[in-house]
Amino acid sequence: MIYFIGAGPGDPDLITVKGARIIAGADVIIYAGSLVNPAVLAGCKRGAEIYDSAGMNLEEVLEVMFRAWREGKTVARVHTGDPSIYGAVQEQMDALAREGIPFELVPGVSSVFAAAAAIPRELTLPGVTQTVIMTRLEGRTPVPEGERLKELARHRSTMCIFLSINQIERVAAELIEGGYAPGTAAVVVEKASWPDQRVIRGTIESMAELVREAGITRQALILVGDVFVKDYQRSKLYHRDFTHGFRGRAE
Repeated sequence: MIYFIGAGPGDPDLITVKGARIIAGADVIIYAGSLVNPAVLAGCKRGAEIYDSAGMNLEEVLEVMFRAWREGKTVARVHTGDPSIYGAVQEQMDALAREGIPFELVPGVSSVFAAAAAIPRELTLPGVTQTVIMTRLEGRTPVPEGERLKELARHRSTMCIFLSINQIERVAAELIEGGYAPGTAAVVVEKASWPDQRVIRGTIESMAELVREAGITRQALILVGDVFVKDYQRSKLYHRDFTHGFRGRAE
């Protein structure tokens, strides 16, 4: 079997129990060395073949998988965060499916949730927003016209922007053009959950300068929205006058 594993955002304790168990028993491990904390491989068994995919192309990664499958070996393909978001796993899974090779996707903890924990702040708050948009600025990978930041900004919900920290000035310009007020709260979390994690707080209009001063150029998530500073309504879920199937009205 071939397993695609979300290794979490960085802290090796944030990998799932299932993911850690599979890595511990895998014969072959292919991990994204440019992003995955190598500490998540500490429990691998003696003699396991380990490949760092940072220097490999798709065909080379697939060849390792195909060979291991033919030899009856278990493969752990280890990605950062949760591989279902910007994980580049679909093309790998499709290639395996074409060859009739079984695989399983093991979810992980996304950097979005590690960043929210670092702040710490809930990304949806009653009376503020109930929507979270996860997106990125177009670069070498384009985005559809309707998904440009200035279009998504019209919702003025919580926005989590991946893979765009090196263009922070452009991010700010598009967000303001799309409808966010310049003074809207913005937070940058670099290397969420790693020992050297950094959290930079400011506004959309001040964030570019703060990021430059901090020297942050990669592995950082940009979070924008009123949830980071605005007052909110009390949740009805735990309100004494709110009833549901598990709790009747308080007397």
